Amino acid sequence: MLLAACSAEQDRGGDRSVAVVAEPVRLLPDEDIVEAVGTARAVRSAQIYPEVSGRIAAVRFSPGAFVRQGAVLVELDARAERLALKLAEVRVAEAEQLLARYRRIEDTGALSDSQIEAGETALAAAQIERDQAALALSERTIRAPFAGHVSFSDLDPGDRVTPTTLIAQIDQRARLYVDFNAPEAVFRRLRPGQSVEVVAFSDPDRAIPTTIEAVDSTIELEQRSYRARAAIDNSADTFRPGMSFAVRFADSGQLRPAVPEAAVMWTGDGSSVFAVKDGKAVRVPVTIASRRDGLALLEAKIAKGTQVVVKGVQKLREGQSVTLVRPTVREPAKVEVAPS
Repeated sequence: MLLAACSAEQDRGGDRSVAVVAEPVRLLPDEDIVEAVGTARAVRSAQIYPEVSGRIAAVRFSPGAFVRQGAVLVELDARAERLALKLAEVRVAEAEQLLARYRRIEDTGALSDSQIEAGETALAAAQIERDQAALALSERTIRAPFAGHVSFSDLDPGDRVTPTTLIAQIDQRARLYVDFNAPEAVFRRLRPGQSVEVVAFSDPDRAIPTTIEAVDSTIELEQRSYRARAAIDNSADTFRPGMSFAVRFADSGQLRPAVPEAAVMWTGDGSSVFAVKDGKAVRVPVTIASRRDGLALLEAKIAKGTQVVVKGVQKLREGQSVTLVRPTVREPAKVEVAPS
């Protein structure tokens, strides 16, 4: 009789409702972190070549220095060009004087219209020759096309250069582009304006948030990837064109049920959660697809809003009656600070 009474008591205890804390399932997009390697380039960059051949008379820049737009970089020997310009200016003055004399006696009938037209043509030709001489002289001076930093150069006064001789490279690097190849799989989701994070290999502890500036319109056949471009501020002149950067961005995938990690339990049959249906605990097998901020994103057939037990999981068994309670919220402790 005593054994029967104990058995009955155990049976009643097994059906007793267990107090648990449950939360509704949320649907969150699964996120894969995609990483790529990018290379920095200046927003504006130009390789400077001379327009004409000649001997270098002076080098006016220091390697690595910042120069303003229009600053003189190199001067070529221009003695012949200066003389040619002076001669052209003299011819212009002569043509102007001749035409002025023609104008003074134009009304007397001493000159024909064709003579006056010849004088005007001679003046126009002389002015064109002067402009050509001025252009030839200006080409002997090589200037910076825009403000920026100039590269190293091996040129010295006395060297002879041709139009194929590289004078220097100039970079406007206050802002840098970071170009990288993204996989074809994310082509639809990586768009201008999307947030990404870049990290310089030279400074791995510093992540720089930025956005996508542009996306290429074609896919490279061999690598099955396409080029994208981000931009970073470099007003502190910390980075240089040509540096390598790691580019990271979150690729949002399909919506998945999300529950606190504490809701997932592990047994010999694998991982599962307890859903609450009609006041009963129902075991649902799950697979964790990813984790994010204390949440487990699941591969499972669980509808949005389904109540899932997050506290009291260890006390449950399949079909156990449950009572939902609210989690205890402790009042903040009052701290009195003694006057110093």
